Amino acid sequence: MDPKDIVARGKRVVRLEAEALAGIEDRMGDEFARAVVLIANSPGRVIVCGVGKSGLIGRKIAATLTSTGTPASFLHPVDSVHGDLGIVGRDDVAILISKSGESDELLALLAHLKGFGVRTIAITGDTGSALARNCDVSLDAAVREEACPHDLAPTTSTTAALVVGDALAVALLQEKGFQREDFARIHPGGALGRQLVVRVDDIMLREELPVLTGGATMREAIVMIARRRGIAIMLDDQQRVEGVLSAGDLSKMIERGGSDGGSEILPIPVRTVMTRNPKLARSGELGSAVAFRMETNGIVAMPVVDDRDALVGVVHLHDLLRARVV
Repeated sequence: MDPKDIVARGKRVVRLEAEALAGIEDRMGDEFARAVVLIANSPGRVIVCGVGKSGLIGRKIAATLTSTGTPASFLHPVDSVHGDLGIVGRDDVAILISKSGESDELLALLAHLKGFGVRTIAITGDTGSALARNCDVSLDAAVREEACPHDLAPTTSTTAALVVGDALAVALLQEKGFQREDFARIHPGGALGRQLVVRVDDIMLREELPVLTGGATMREAIVMIARRRGIAIMLDDQQRVEGVLSAGDLSKMIERGGSDGGSEILPIPVRTVMTRNPKLARSGELGSAVAFRMETNGIVAMPVVDDRDALVGVVHLHDLLRARVV
């Protein structure tokens, strides 16, 4: 097998699917807005339905909706006529997924749903199909061809249906004002949960802070930096951060001063060499957001201030990494 041929086949699949998605974006219009409004205004849940590969896509769409603030359940059309219709309520909205729009199982389920008074949304590759004609809203997920060289295996079409479902979920998320805090509330476990739950206040040091005031000199700052993990913070008379001196700043000063630089800098007032207007963390900020700023700016320790800009703590990058918020 020629590796170049293998890579070319893979690239062809990606290209075909990307082109199909661009076409769906171009055709997206008022029907999509109608679907979002219909779901947003419904007091019930979303019921997602599909057969075969469309069913697998439907399960993922239901999971994405649920995790972004729109409760949803997957209902298999075959199981629905054997008791599972019991999960459906008249205030629900159903999303039915089918490439052809002519699936017998799905059309049979659609008849039952309409009998319950459920509003329906089709995601289909044929907007003239029976499914599209009989649903309240029809979303166009048509593709020119499958990525399968025989144009048979559901590939491009299932990607298209998935993307339409993702678009619905994200548009609904924004329509409902779903925030990071809401996401954190329903994703409490694992690394993602830690990133969205752990605040800088949970990690920062609150006692024996590396604080300097008044006319403190570099002699005092060096002692402070050595004892308090690489940072010294100058405060004004209202306990607000006036400037910061780090171990890195100190090393640069000594290097510039030559062999006698260490002794020469000792009497220098800290206020004349410190970094003014330093990067600060805010009490209540997510630890992951603070860690990102620290890594981006090459900072290993950062003052934490309250809403009055008064110092309340110091957070260290190593502590944030240990807490696994990044």
